[in-house]
Amino acid sequence: MKSSIGTALLAALALLTPDVRATSPAPAGAGPLATIPALDLKRYMGTWYEIAKFPNEFQEKCIGYTTATYSLREDGRVEVVNRCRLADGGTDNAAGVARQLGGPASPKLKVRFAPAIVSFLPMVWGDYWVIDLDPDYRLAAVSEPKREYLWILSRTPQVDPAAYGALLGRLAAQGLDMKRLVLTKQAH
Repeated sequence: MKSSIGTALLAALALLTPDVRATSPAPAGAGPLATIPALDLKRYMGTWYEIAKFPNEFQEKCIGYTTATYSLREDGRVEVVNRCRLADGGTDNAAGVARQLGGPASPKLKVRFAPAIVSFLPMVWGDYWVIDLDPDYRLAAVSEPKREYLWILSRTPQVDPAAYGALLGRLAAQGLDMKRLVLTKQAH
């Protein structure tokens, strides 16, 4: 994959398409992955810092300082720009688009980083489900139905340890394997 696609997270951040993903089922007894009840898309817009993630091949070149910036487009979709720092000091950027599924309050989105010309192909769209979000829209978790991917996002580069610990507990209760979680280097 190109380096610019490598940073697609989200949050992200960008996800592999369903046809490319591992086909492993959800953990036994975990049940379907639950999303938040409703998402106010306008409040969700802006820049989010990646605090932690499940490792993935499209972010392998990123050494940290990863962000996802979302902005509403006139057509109702969301412009997505993911950035991270590379080992050589450069920045990797990936631009994409997301669309909400199931209505204006749906916490389920589809995101695409492939060229617009292939947007009619279902396999170029990845799941982006907001599965946890605090009432102030400051700390979020994003995953997808198979729980292969997870991103923890914050409005700030650092997170309150108590809020982070509580979030990890809720994610573990959803059947996400917290042993896979790796912290993302961010500015202090």
